[in-house]
Amino acid sequence: MRRPALLPAPSTWRALGQTLFLLLFLTLFVTTDYAGVDELNWAVNLLFRIDPFLAAAAMLAARAVIALMLPALLTLGLTLLFGRFFCGWVCPMGSLIDASRRLVGRATTTLPQPGRRHLKYLLLLFLLTAACLGLPLAGYLDPFSLLVRGLTFSVQPALDHAATILFTWTYQQAPDWVNAVTEPAYALLKRSILPFSAKIYNLSVLSLFLLLAVLGLSRLEPRFFCRKVCPLGALLALTARFSLFRLRGGSAECGRCTQCRLVCPMAAIGESREIATAECTLCLDCVSHCPRSRIGYGLKRVAAANGQAATNGQTANLSRRAILASLAAGALAPLALPSRPLARHGDPQLIRPPGALAEPDFLDLCLRCGECMKVCIGNALHATWLEAGLEGVFTPRLIGRLGYCEYNCTLCGQVCPSGAIRKLGRIDKQAVIIGRAHFDKNRCLPYASGTPCIVCEEHCPTPDKAIKFREIETENSKGERVLVRQPYVVDDLCIGCGICENKCPLDGAAAILVTSAGESRHRHLFRQDGY
Repeated sequence: MRRPALLPAPSTWRALGQTLFLLLFLTLFVTTDYAGVDELNWAVNLLFRIDPFLAAAAMLAARAVIALMLPALLTLGLTLLFGRFFCGWVCPMGSLIDASRRLVGRATTTLPQPGRRHLKYLLLLFLLTAACLGLPLAGYLDPFSLLVRGLTFSVQPALDHAATILFTWTYQQAPDWVNAVTEPAYALLKRSILPFSAKIYNLSVLSLFLLLAVLGLSRLEPRFFCRKVCPLGALLALTARFSLFRLRGGSAECGRCTQCRLVCPMAAIGESREIATAECTLCLDCVSHCPRSRIGYGLKRVAAANGQAATNGQTANLSRRAILASLAAGALAPLALPSRPLARHGDPQLIRPPGALAEPDFLDLCLRCGECMKVCIGNALHATWLEAGLEGVFTPRLIGRLGYCEYNCTLCGQVCPSGAIRKLGRIDKQAVIIGRAHFDKNRCLPYASGTPCIVCEEHCPTPDKAIKFREIETENSKGERVLVRQPYVVDDLCIGCGICENKCPLDGAAAILVTSAGESRHRHLFRQDGY
């Protein structure tokens, strides 16, 4: 029976669903920011917590059940029931890939080929095996992590910078009647879309490149990343093989018609019109384009009753040799890839956020999502490059010259979706030591030239100042004998927040530097309940 002409096509409903979920994601994304209070009611970390791939990788790495990520079971349960709907309806990366395909893709005139879609399964095996044996790499290829990092490090700061330039120009150069419109518009943007304060990030270009690469691959083939690379898609595909509801394809009666195969972005429809449930993302394009309405959605037993075998098209075509090779690579990678020459003594520049677990546990649980860096009020947290080895790329570290850890802020622990940064109360957070400050006496003005300066002490936030003074008679740069207050750090009071380094008035490197020396993150400092 044909669909009544007045009803929207099934693919239209799917496009509407994609739009709504994408708007939800973007709403959560812009809401994940400091807004004048130290509490977040909503955060985009909700989406990371329903990602079963990240949940599996983190739990294997931690060798424990992570309560924060148990909602991922809901995604697997719904996939067992309805099929791989998450990729086609919910995933914001998938929605952006489809949108980019419409913008930069080329028209498809040949039948899509399934080729090499087994690669994502091999990647999944490799990443989960490596995580289990101590090399956490899952956050590098997870679609949510790729998307949020690209938006956080590059897209949102670029939009903020462009808006600031535009509205500054109109404020300074445009007539009053223009400002009567632009100033309220800018205020609205600051309240709704733009970040609370302007920020810059390390690895912003790399993060943008990776995001654009994922989107740009759709020019080669529709949903290239989803078909051949995405490990989350691979896990959901394996689950969808056993789904209760699924699409049933046409039959030999379809003759030479290839409309369904031509429009399928996942190449999930075979020559005999069987539909590979594991690969089908329920985009419903085939349903909308079938001229005889031979494709329908129903119970698995209904599909079998219509002549379609329950296992048609379900195999991932993985050879035993390929599986063993992927498992072996995942097992050997932790022995060959970690590259931390200072691991024994600790890199003094590697300062983790307050509440971060001990380094091995932190690396195992960190999803490389960038959430903590996004909410950091002082723009202190930035992506690590190779300071923590290959396994530490994109994890957060404090760079005092670029920003500082706000004394009363606890946002980073609130948004961490995996517990790599523990959620701390304000009093507990203020007691955590993430490093120590020390003076470079060759650059500090009171030491190097006898010039008075008390900026670092003025900004020190601890109730009993961690920076104090000694009055010393010395010779200044003019050769005069002067009495100068020379600062020094009381180690027992310093928490390593970095504000002294950030506010140091010298150009270039600061005269007071914060290192990870004395950090207090050890297993016994944090309760392990919830794991």
